[in-house]
Amino acid sequence: MTIVQRVHDAFAGHYGRAPLWIASAPGRLNLIGEHTDYNDGFVLSMAIELRTAIAAAPNDTRKIVLHSEVAAETAVIDLSQPLVPEAPGRWLNHPKGVVAGFVAAGHEPRGFDALVGSSVPIGAGLASSAALEAATATLLEGVCGVELDPVRKALLCQQAEHTYAGMPCGIMDPFICILARRDQVLLLDCRSREAVWLAFEDPDVTVLSINTNVKHRLADGAYALRRRQCETAAQALGVRSLREAGLEMLARADGLDHATRGCARHVITEIARTVQAAQCLRERAWAELGQLLDASQESLQRDYGVSCPELDAVVEIARAIGPRGGVFGCRMTGGGFGGCAMALIATSAAAAITQRIGTEYQRRTGIAATVFASRPADGARLSHPQEQGRRVHALGGAIVNRYVDYQP
Repeated sequence: MTIVQRVHDAFAGHYGRAPLWIASAPGRLNLIGEHTDYNDGFVLSMAIELRTAIAAAPNDTRKIVLHSEVAAETAVIDLSQPLVPEAPGRWLNHPKGVVAGFVAAGHEPRGFDALVGSSVPIGAGLASSAALEAATATLLEGVCGVELDPVRKALLCQQAEHTYAGMPCGIMDPFICILARRDQVLLLDCRSREAVWLAFEDPDVTVLSINTNVKHRLADGAYALRRRQCETAAQALGVRSLREAGLEMLARADGLDHATRGCARHVITEIARTVQAAQCLRERAWAELGQLLDASQESLQRDYGVSCPELDAVVEIARAIGPRGGVFGCRMTGGGFGGCAMALIATSAAAAITQRIGTEYQRRTGIAATVFASRPADGARLSHPQEQGRRVHALGGAIVNRYVDYQP
């Protein structure tokens, strides 16, 4: 049963009637380009087949009633009252921030009942919060009868993350959750927002995600600290962002402490690696791409300081398997401090690799990893279950067609 089917049935069971809309959005896996998006750099990212879905139907009030299967609680957004953030860390801040963005843009959502379900693991570095925000924004398009420009929609979700969830994230997560294409990877220029889509259809190569099941909390200050260090480095180098800096410029800079210099070095080299990785993807140069993934991990661990013992263990196990065993490269993915590592592997060796990583990781850490493979998946979608054939479509008309292959 898909997550869309599951929330449909759960909504009917919880509210006693069928939903009118079901919106869903995918999680995100970043192949390479970590902590570069808020430095105006490049990212190479794809949507995964795990999704967050929201089933909803209108009610006769000015209230949005949200029941979350994940949080196992029901929360209410009162549209007749000023919208303000909840206490830090509450899941409701993510959808509430999106609702506030719609209201601020002049749209007037009516009250509705909703049920939220997800197969995207929380705290795994797979953009679970962005998936929730993108699904909420897509649902609100249906509720309000509007079609937002997809980039504007992504920026609205990013703003919700900043102002309601307290996370100063970059543009990557909402962008890929909303605009993703099946069997394609996105090379995103986070300065110009230019999107270049690269085919990733080789059946002989698979992306494996290894969830350490150690949950990170980026909003506790570590993520924000790294971002401030990047801004400090850019200011010291006399550039608007680290996208404009180079290693020679960094070597000549005075007055940077060790940690700040390391952050700058990671971003500068990671931007270059991401551009090289995109070319490897075009040429199907999997061994070279794997080497770039390994170099990214080294940089994230030593220069940026966002890995952790559990992530290091997964990477060490994967590298011990190596290309002869089917592992081209492996690195952490996401913000860090736990969550997932990803490995580029030979499809034929997937079962053996999964078994070995799972067994050795549990032996080392005492924690059971969750390992899954995914092909690049579609972005946010809205369906109308009560329409004939349950037709699924992408909102945005011709605007969406600039970015996403539209199939009515």
